[in-house]
Amino acid sequence: QVQLVESGGGLVQAGGSLRLSCAASGRTFSDYAMGWFRQAPGKEREFVAAITWSGGSMYFTNSVKGRFTISRDNAKNTVYLQMNTLKPEDTAVYYCAADIFGDGNSSPDEYDYWGQGTQVTVSS
Repeated sequence: QVQLVESGGGLVQAGGSLRLSCAASGRTFSDYAMGWFRQAPGKEREFVAAITWSGGSMYFTNSVKGRFTISRDNAKNTVYLQMNTLKPEDTAVYYCAADIFGDGNSSPDEYDYWGQGTQVTVSS
């Protein structure tokens, strides 16, 4: 079992920044790739970013490229999502997820464990 706990969400003005964190426990952190997804009201959950177990490869959805970065600290069992130049359309609940022995998939169906989510609200 893997437990994931997100933090760092909040309310920010357009153009601002937030850094989300996701702390993992219950299994060797370097066993799994990590992803961030988001879900806005009335919309399906969508892929935001993913990072492989070593941090050597990262993937982003087109709408956040150049604004968001993903990183991980395997010594701290934590993955981060740095979000810059935020836009109102980034408003959503953000979830981190673990893909055991995965390679940074963009499909939520590939992920084995999920956090409870953290709300990000960007005001215009």
